[in-house]
Amino acid sequence: MAKTIGSAADFYRLRMMRLDASDAVDFEWRDDILYRRPPADDIAEDEAYRAEAVLLDDEDVVITIATFDDPGAARGFLADAERDLLEMTKSEFEECYFPEPGSAL
Repeated sequence: MAKTIGSAADFYRLRMMRLDASDAVDFEWRDDILYRRPPADDIAEDEAYRAEAVLLDDEDVVITIATFDDPGAARGFLADAERDLLEMTKSEFEECYFPEPGSAL
């Protein structure tokens, strides 16, 4: 991992992905519209939330930093990570959130 000086926010952005491994259909078909998403309040058994860091220079580079079963815990973690993203340097952020060697650029 190369040591780079600068704010972590200049290099990464964070996002939360909702993963659903159930067999439920992704869209509900209706006659009056082409499709619509099912209500978001339905909780699936196999649902998980993944916090990811995305490299700003190459949005194809996505690093998973945490996975949660509880949406509240995921939102709390993401809020803390976003605060750290604004306060830490790139190297500090990588040391804190990318513990595996080679997971950061």
